[in-house]
Amino acid sequence: LILSQYRLLKGKPYEYGGVDFNGVDCSAFVQNTFRSKLGYAIPRTTKTQIKLGRKVSKKQLKVGDIVFFKTGRNSLHNGIYIGQSQFVHASSSKGVTISNLENVYWKKSYYLSRRIY
Repeated sequence: LILSQYRLLKGKPYEYGGVDFNGVDCSAFVQNTFRSKLGYAIPRTTKTQIKLGRKVSKKQLKVGDIVFFKTGRNSLHNGIYIGQSQFVHASSSKGVTISNLENVYWKKSYYLSRRIY
């Protein structure tokens, strides 16, 4: 289900505050995927999404968990874990894409993960 949302939006540009096919930011991608593919209504921003569900360790990640990254002093980024150390997200440089948690950048900026269901 999550990958079908990825295929639908693959390569769509990142747009801060964007919520649709013209451009989407990371938290809108997570919100839209949870609503349309998983049937969960979750808040719009990373700052509110990070308070949902329960915290899970990186070692206990399951498909559908939300992974959060600290990308600046006051900046958060997030995506949805899809297994095998990979997550799907709206990247500011690549648009909607799949990245690996073991990538140097993501490994360094990994913050925490939450399980909603």
